[in-house]
Parts: sequence; C-alpha cells; structure tokens
Amino acid sequence: VLRFGKKDNFWSMGDTGPCGPCSEIHIDRGPEYDSNPNAFVNTGSPRYIELWNLVFIQYDAQPDGTLLDLPAKHVDTGAGLERITAVMGNLKSNYDTDLFQPLIQTVAELSGKPYSQDASGIPHRVIADHVRCLAFAIADGAMPGNEGRGYVLRRILRRAARFGRKLDVHEPFIYKLLPVLVDVMGGVFPEIKDRHVHIARVVQAEEEHFGKTLDRGLERFAEVVEQVRRDKTTVIPGEEAFRLYDTFGFPLDLMQLMAREESLTVDEAGFQKEMEGQRARARAAGAFTADHHIKATYSTNVQTHFVGYNELTAISNIGLIIFDDPENLIHFSPPITPFYVESGGQVSDAGYADIIFGIGLRNRFKIVKVEKIENSIFHTGISDSDGFLKSLSPDVRNKPESFQVQLTVDPAHRIPTQYNHTSTHLLHRALRKVLGDHVHQQGSYVGPDYLRFDYTHFEKPSPAELAEIEKIVNDRIRENWPVTPRFMSLKEAQELGAMALFGEKYGDEVRMIEIGEGETVVSRELCGGCHVKRTGDIGVFVIRAETSVAAGVRRIEALTGDRALHYLIEKRDKVDELTTLMVSEGSDPIEKLRKFLDERKRLEKEVEELRATAAGSAMQSLADTAIPVGNTKLVAAEVNARDLDELKSMADALRDGLKSGVAVMVSAFDGKPALVVTVTPDLVKGGVDSVPIAKELAKLVGGGGGGRPHMATAGGKNVEGLKTVVSEASTVVAKHLK
Repeated sequence: VLRFGKKDNFWSMGDTGPCGPCSEIHIDRGPEYDSNPNAFVNTGSPRYIELWNLVFIQYDAQPDGTLLDLPAKHVDTGAGLERITAVMGNLKSNYDTDLFQPLIQTVAELSGKPYSQDASGIPHRVIADHVRCLAFAIADGAMPGNEGRGYVLRRILRRAARFGRKLDVHEPFIYKLLPVLVDVMGGVFPEIKDRHVHIARVVQAEEEHFGKTLDRGLERFAEVVEQVRRDKTTVIPGEEAFRLYDTFGFPLDLMQLMAREESLTVDEAGFQKEMEGQRARARAAGAFTADHHIKATYSTNVQTHFVGYNELTAISNIGLIIFDDPENLIHFSPPITPFYVESGGQVSDAGYADIIFGIGLRNRFKIVKVEKIENSIFHTGISDSDGFLKSLSPDVRNKPESFQVQLTVDPAHRIPTQYNHTSTHLLHRALRKVLGDHVHQQGSYVGPDYLRFDYTHFEKPSPAELAEIEKIVNDRIRENWPVTPRFMSLKEAQELGAMALFGEKYGDEVRMIEIGEGETVVSRELCGGCHVKRTGDIGVFVIRAETSVAAGVRRIEALTGDRALHYLIEKRDKVDELTTLMVSEGSDPIEKLRKFLDERKRLEKEVEELRATAAGSAMQSLADTAIPVGNTKLVAAEVNARDLDELKSMADALRDGLKSGVAVMVSAFDGKPALVVTVTPDLVKGGVDSVPIAKELAKLVGGGGGGRPHMATAGGKNVEGLKTVVSEASTVVAKHLK
C-alpha cells in the first residue's frame, strides 16, 4: 500500500461538484517490462500499470475550495477492460490487443510506414485511438462543429489528421479505417455498423475540409518555429498561435502538442488575449444602440401581449412613449401589438402606426424597428410629416396615457414571410427524408423576399437529391395540408416526436406547429413563428442556391409564392434567349454549348502551356544576365506576372536556371507591389536565408515579408519602390551572404 498526494489519490469531476479520495490498483509486471531501477508506480513506467480505481464519493467541492459532506455517499469503481485483456494476454499495452492491432496495421498499410512499439509508432496509436472515438460519437448523433461537443470532435479529428502528416499521408485516409473498426467492434456495437456509411462520409468531408489548410498551416508553423529559434526564445508568441487557430484552423491543444515536439511552449495567455480581442470586436459589432438602455429603464412598466397570429391590426393605448425629435422618431410600447418581433429566424414585421395624440393631432408613423426588451415590445416609428413632433407641446407629450394607436402590419411583408416560414418546416422534413436523419437545423432566415435554411450535412447534395427535395416540398404544398398551432407541455411534444432546435431552451409549455391531418403527419416542430393556414397557400417552392457555410454545415436558399413564379419566368426567358443564340438548324443547344465550353477549355490549356514555355525561355534568358555578388550570382528584375502564384512559379524556373545563386523578382498586382526572393539549394545549405533578404527589401516598398530559407515573399504599399528594390538588391544580398 502506497500513499500519494492529491494528484493521484483524489478524484473530482471538475473544480466543483462530487469528489473524494481514491485507491488505485496497480500491477507490477516484472523487470522484463522495464529494467530501469528507478521505475515505480505513477512514474510512467510500462512495468507498473493501473488496472482499477475505487473512488469514495463523499464530498461536494464548492467554488471557494471548501469540501462539504454529501448527504448520500457511494463508491464509484471502474476497471480497465482493455488493460486487463492486455495483462492476461501478456502483451505490453492495450495497443497490442486485437481491439487495436487491426486498426494499427491498416494505418501502416495506408501510410507505408511499418508499426513499431517505440516512439515512431505514436502516430499509428493515436490515429487508431481517435478513429474509435470519432466513430462512436458520430454514431450517437454528434457532428464536428465550432462549438461545444462538435468542437471537441473537430479537435480530435484534426489531431489525427496531423499525425497522418507525420506518416507522410497527405490525402484523406482516416475514413478508410471505418470498415476495419466495424469488423472489430460492430458485432458488439451495432450502431457503428448500421451507420458506418454516414460516419465515413462525415469523417471524409471533415478531413477534406481541414486538408485544404493543414499543409499551409504546417508550413506556417515551421516558419514560426524557425523565427522563435532565431530570436533565441522557447515560446511561440500568442498572436502567432492565434493566427494558426484563426486562419488555418489549428486547435490550441494541437499547437501545444506540436510545440512540445519542438521543445517549445505556446504563450497561452497571449493566445487567450487575442481570442478575447476578437470576441470583443464581435460584441462591439452587435452592440445595442444607446436608446436600448433608455427603453430598458422603463420596460418593466409595460407588458406587451402579441396578438398577431390571427390579426394584422390592433387598436390600443400607449403605455410608454419616448420622443426623439432630432431624428423625427418615436419609440413606444403598447399593451398589445400585432407586430412580430424577430425570433427563430423570422424577421420582424413591417407596417405603420396611426397615433392620435389629442383632438386634431393625428400622425402616421412608418414602423422601422420592432424589438423586445424584457416584457415590452418597443416599436420605433418615423413620422411621415417633417416637423410634426416638434410641434407637440409639453402638455400633450406628458399625457401618453391619453394617446391611442392603431397598429397595422403590412400584409405584403407578413404573408410572404408566412409562406417562407411554413416552407422551412417542409424543407427540413424533406431534407431528413432524402439525406438522412442526421440532418438538423443549424440556423435560418425567414423574410418576405426569400428563405435561408442552414443544416448539418457532410457533403454537397447531388442535383438529383436537390431535385427530389424540391419535389417533396411542392408535393406537400399541392396536397394542401392544414397547418395547426398547438400548445402543450414540452414532454407531450417530445412524445409526439416534435423536432426542436438543438441547443434551444424551452419552457414547460411550448407551441408546436403541426402540418397534416388525422393519421397523416407531415411535420411537427416547436416554433413560435407565423405560418399559413394551409400548405396550398404557399403556391410554389423553388430552390435558388445550395452552398457550404462551414465544415459539416450546408445552406439552401429558396423562393416561394409570387417571387418563385417570377424567378421561374425569368429563368425560362433566359433559357429561351440562350436557345435562340445557340441553335442553328437541326442542332441541340445543350450539346452545342458543351462543345463550345470544351473548346474554350482546350484553348485556355493551350494558352497556359504556351505561357509556361515562354516563361521558361524568358527565365533562362534572365539567368544568363546574372551579375556576380560576393562569391555567388544574382538576378534582380521586374517582370510581368498576373498574380503572386505566377511570380513564384517564375522564381522557381529562374532558380533552376541559375544552378547556384540568388534571384529577386518583383511585379505589381492591382496597384500593389510584390516581390519574391529565392535561393538555390547549395546556398541554403551554406546558411543563406531568403527571409531576412526579403524583409529588408520589403521596407523599400513599405511592407514586410516572410517564408522559408529557399523562398520568401513580401508585399507593401509603394509600387514606385519596386525599381529601388531591383537597384538595391545586390547591396542587400551581399550583406546576407555568409
């Protein structure tokens, strides 16, 4: 029996909550597993392995650090099944069991890198472990995302993908492990077998998305490491870590792991400072206006009841009014209103208010804003008569209880909004039917002009799938189902299978929108928005666009009613015009257009090949103009390049032509200067670095630069400085030769 401190002999679920002392059970596997005489329990030695833990849950940890006795105490016991299996099989670790080995050997086959039990096998083990976690989480309904459990999954997958790069695998491959995992564990866990196609698609899509930035991010990380070492420090600056996170999608824990591999650390405080700065900027962008605080001061005086589900007009007195004479505005809160306040994706209503301030004092205000503050719904109106507000005497202003208002919602705004809102429910149902039950709403916009619906899915739906989704929605519209709002308890709605927005908080009583009749239920969703009476009111539904919003999140934009009809007519007119332009006697316009595009593609490729050939010849000619600088050669020239990629390609060709030397190439794109410095491999081996050369030359155009020893790029603001860069290149390069 050995005693250790709080770190090893006390368990807690966090800073607060149930906790207690624990007794760990370890096994000594003998000196053949570790001959180090200093090997002991809790030293990380493979000789001593923890098999079991007994946690005596008896305390409730408080925020101030005190421990209170729990009224009911218990023992939480847990044994490691995989560890026991490894010990009974006389295996060195869990990873040598038949639960892991098939996965590990498949990683070895896919990467071409044999597995070893030493440090070189860490990537194999991490990938095998992580794919199991991903598969079970996705099978349970989790999806990679940017928040909460979704971000935990994304971090796990990106860590595995980065270990794939350690094995020199640069294509998506983790998803290829799923069939092996199903063979190993699918018999006991049928959920991964039943959903293995969905799991593989989600993982593959996430790999492909991160792969686009992973290699560039690794290059940037290598540059940062080189700079840190040049600066003779051991800490990666917080702003650089945040750039890797914000631009390249590297989670902080992944950067910390990579830093440890380089014997470095990450300035976590600096990283969090940058993160908080970004959040502050986001908060500032969405900050309330000053009048919000004025309204909030009085909002508890008036409770507004929404009556707009069934009525578009209402007559009421005014509970509170705030005059804003300079802007010709009023802000008022009535006890009742037909105006819907933006919520659940549906925009606020538009319309007008006729206010009677007294005998002969009547004015119309266009409602430009509706917002809910605590229990009050504030309406902001602009007078249609300049100077009217200024004409109101203090006696009139001070008697708001005598004012009357007739509120009118604009039906041209509300009715098409209702078309679009009911259509989002039909669309949600159709998406789940065609693409799968993993589809969930991630956000929406419901206005009078169009609808936007964000949903979880791992890949772009095919044209056939989109056509089927569109058809299903229109079928439900033509069937003219009743749309019925029902109020009930949350539990009852859940028992009826009503869809709810993930992460949304609901009260004990909810409003459920049911589409269907009798035994036929088309859709049930919890919703507080405004809807049509019957689906036939919508008329027609047309998908206008389908795009990607983020990894694992897609977006559909659609039109309904008259707007959909006008869209289809416009499309038809364009097709008719195109057909007229493309058709000759007896020809197929689609086939003719396809041939035209193929010919254009062929010609573009031919032009690119000619440009590349011409550029290669030009670069060889430039190489012949090299001048001696120190013990090497230099070419410094201004060239005509379309963009930075072409300028870098030219620099690559020139470096090959030089054989040994330094090249400085400059050009301008969209009125901005750019330069590339490249150094041949022999000089790089000798210690010549293009980065400091580029940074010094960049000062001549008012900018900065960076890159790798063999090639660096720079930009700036002063195009005229490019000529100075060319003329001063020899002096600057000479300073940096070793």
